[in-house]
Amino acid sequence: MQSLKNFLKTSAFSLLGLGLLTAPAHAVNITTTSNPNVLVNNILGSGITVSNATYNGASIASGIFTGGLASGIGIEQGIILTTGDARLAVGLNDRDDATSINGLSGDADLSALLGGLNTLDASVLEFDFTSTTGNLFFNYVFASEEYNEFVNTNFNDVFGFFLDGQNIALIPGTTTPVSINSVNGGNPIGTNASNSQFFNNNAGGLFNIQYDGFTNVFTVNIQGLSAGTHRIKLAIADAGDSSLDSAVFIQAGTFSGEPPRDVPEPTTILGVLACGGLGATSLRKRKQSQNPVTKA
Repeated sequence: MQSLKNFLKTSAFSLLGLGLLTAPAHAVNITTTSNPNVLVNNILGSGITVSNATYNGASIASGIFTGGLASGIGIEQGIILTTGDARLAVGLNDRDDATSINGLSGDADLSALLGGLNTLDASVLEFDFTSTTGNLFFNYVFASEEYNEFVNTNFNDVFGFFLDGQNIALIPGTTTPVSINSVNGGNPIGTNASNSQFFNNNAGGLFNIQYDGFTNVFTVNIQGLSAGTHRIKLAIADAGDSSLDSAVFIQAGTFSGEPPRDVPEPTTILGVLACGGLGATSLRKRKQSQNPVTKA
């Protein structure tokens, strides 16, 4: 059963593409806002006090989301930061190139993660915080339209969570930043994959969200913070050009001094079948060249 589930998560060929099944019934709901206090208060949990919140980015690039469990991403509600238009997250996944170009600059810390590669259309939420427990936890999911065509290329949209200047958005048990090139199913699918056990392929429309792929729910787990105030920077940006949106979803109430509760795995076709989700659909996907030179 587990091997079948893994196949359905990573294969670009799905029963949905054949029109034999419907996707989950409800898409994620997005309400855009660039108010930093609204964004921070939405993710704030117990044991944490915050101050001095700022947001830099397009007004449409960030917001509040609900309905994430029905959409399959494993997080019910929270905030979304994107490199374009947060409303483009809403599924079904009916295109490979959902893009909003906001004409904004990138972020120096994100560019540094890519070895100095130029970044664009950054969305950055920053604030000070203190932890009564000396610890910090929160849950998140990274998603992108750059999956799967631009895996293992220089078009590698980037995000980071910078705690006192150090990126803590890392693959579990490693010091490797989470990115398109570090968590994927390969390009083409199944070839030169990286950490595919953490990746959910949505190219065939398995999930009710627009992005072509996304990670499992990851948990930031930082323990033994020094006493006093710390600064956190939650940031995401396009890399190389402004085409194709990427997003990071951060779970409501989990920016906390206490560990978050367990979250379910993303809902795949097996979950739809278990719920009796039989039906008919026709999902036409516009194919995009795998040659990165044509991306711009």
